[in-house]
Amino acid sequence: MFVLIWATLLLCARDSTANTGTSVGLRQTCDRSFCIALPEELTAEAGLCVVIPCFFTAGFTARHAVWYQCQETKDRCGDVDIIFHTNNNNRKGQPGFRGRVSLLEPDVRQRICSIVINDLKESDSGAYQFRVIGTRDSDRYQFLQKVLISVKGLSQKPTVEIPPLTEGREATLTCTAPGLCSGSAPEFLWTWSGAGGSISGNITTLTDRLNAIANRYSSTLTFNPSAEHHGTNITCTVRLTDDRTTEETVTLNVSYVKDLRIIGETAVKEHETLNLTCSVDSFPPSRITWIKLSDLFLQNGTETVVQNDTSAELLNETETSEQEDGDKNSLIISDVTAGDSGQYICNAEHLDQTLTKEINVTVKYRRNPQMAGSTAVNDGDVLNLTCSADSFPPSLIIWTKLGFNTTLQTDSGSASLVIPNVTAEDSGQYVCTAVYLDSAATEYADVTVTYIHKSSGCELRSDVLTCVCISEGFPLPTIKWPTLNSHTEYSIMTTVSNHTVNSTVTLSLKTEGNTTVECVSGNENGELKKTLPVEKKLSGKEDPSIQEVVSLEVIVAFLIGVLLSAIISFLFIKCYRRKQKTSANADETVELVTNNNNPLAVEDDRPYDQEEAHAGTAAAEKTAAELDSESKDVEYANIDFSLLKRKTPLDEARTDESTKTEYAEIKKEVIEEREDDGREESEMLEREEEVEAKEGEEEAAEMEAVYSNVKEVMNEI
Repeated sequence: MFVLIWATLLLCARDSTANTGTSVGLRQTCDRSFCIALPEELTAEAGLCVVIPCFFTAGFTARHAVWYQCQETKDRCGDVDIIFHTNNNNRKGQPGFRGRVSLLEPDVRQRICSIVINDLKESDSGAYQFRVIGTRDSDRYQFLQKVLISVKGLSQKPTVEIPPLTEGREATLTCTAPGLCSGSAPEFLWTWSGAGGSISGNITTLTDRLNAIANRYSSTLTFNPSAEHHGTNITCTVRLTDDRTTEETVTLNVSYVKDLRIIGETAVKEHETLNLTCSVDSFPPSRITWIKLSDLFLQNGTETVVQNDTSAELLNETETSEQEDGDKNSLIISDVTAGDSGQYICNAEHLDQTLTKEINVTVKYRRNPQMAGSTAVNDGDVLNLTCSADSFPPSLIIWTKLGFNTTLQTDSGSASLVIPNVTAEDSGQYVCTAVYLDSAATEYADVTVTYIHKSSGCELRSDVLTCVCISEGFPLPTIKWPTLNSHTEYSIMTTVSNHTVNSTVTLSLKTEGNTTVECVSGNENGELKKTLPVEKKLSGKEDPSIQEVVSLEVIVAFLIGVLLSAIISFLFIKCYRRKQKTSANADETVELVTNNNNPLAVEDDRPYDQEEAHAGTAAAEKTAAELDSESKDVEYANIDFSLLKRKTPLDEARTDESTKTEYAEIKKEVIEEREDDGREESEMLEREEEVEAKEGEEEAAEMEAVYSNVKEVMNEI
């Protein structure tokens, strides 16, 4: 018990002087057998408590203990100055100390006189003395040694204990009142200020009884902290007796981390600058890094960290940099290329957790279209051309043929043009157009099909075989004749024009039979084989069509001459027939009588005209015979038929009237006869016109036949 009391005294004394720097030292004084050990001076604060450590010895057995508080100037305090008496029946003393003073050891026989004074006031300052009373009335002794106690205003503050605060984890704040006193329990008040708003939680007041005279008073606040509470000022106020208050204000530091945010344009054009900023609201500040994932590293299960150990190398090669500022980090890539496209990851390391956020970066770019495939193919092969354009977003690939409006193939990014069983008509220039956003690029492919012309063939005349093989292609093909392997006498003539080869072979066939000739055309793309048709021709004596060809100028001149001869003969015959009809009419209607005085007597000239007509008929028949013997290869000629005009009987009559010839007298009988024959003459003229019309139709039919013969001849040419 003695040890416990000493420990309590030391603890209380240390607490009461902790904030003043005053050391507690016991000074012992003795008077004969009466000794006492007291501190000379103590300092305390109003509202708290003070412990006066005291030990004594006496020449009698102690029964009661008495403590006085009086002025320092008094040598001995009186009964009016009593503040504490172990005899409860003793009502003497100062009423203001009643209930506030108590012995640490109630058993005075233990010679421990230490007391504690609670709820101190400034008026409690003064000198304190101790008196011991024995079992007998005469056993009394009052020690003259005093303890000076100075009570000042309250300066001690409560102690606020804050554990580590993490958002979402419940925490408890503890506020402990100053002093270790057993007096009145203080009141606690929690208040807060700041942007975080109010704090809702449970408040509990605790009393920790250390011993009979020492208590520790505290209050707890339990709540669920959040990021909004970070930076909030919280105050614990302790209200003591006499409305004395003391308070302590602390700032809450709540550990929290919000979601990552990435700002910046993720789709940029080639050669522009990529600028992405990753930020996070957190406390304490997070460490932010950028990571780029590549297909290669993903396959290996590793990652490439931008701006860590390889920062210098990346800065030199790709001009990539990070700018870290608190809770944000900017990724900057200058002059971006297509290789900078991909997935980037922002990592935020906060305490024992790591946050990640992924973002896809796309670089808009375009490359010129590229061709793949062979543009030189053989007849019957498959043309397969692929056009692709590396770009983002993908380009639209369109296949067309130059000179045609038809779209052959379309696709995104890459398109294949496939033409099975190509022919000569598939040759030409093909266009691949890559449409990218608001622009387009083109690539051309010159497709050449190696083939053997349809005009290739053979002609067999007597025992001479002549074969012609014409082939076109790129690269320039060569022509082979496997038929020549079995012949020793032959001749070959080859001509080349651009990408066309013309090979003519002539050889003698000594034996007759089924002859097949094969032409082989080949280049680096392969070989083409074609069996040429053989056409048999008669010899030159039997077939005039294969005689030596006459020049075109001679043929034209010959045809023109034949045509002119036919036209002249036709006109002569027609003129002759018309004269015959005119002479016949004149014999019947006209009879002229000569005048003796006129030597120019008109007589009948019919015998002469008949002879001339016979001569014309013979000439026409001869010309017709010549036309029948000549070839019908004639050509049209331009002849003006209007120049050929024959006279009618009326025109001849007018001519005779215009002359100054004196007519002989005409016999009356003849005149009358003519009058009688006038009507017959008109009827004959009508019949003559009908005959002429019919002859005109026959002449037109004859001319049409001549023209059709000429046309057939020209077509044959």
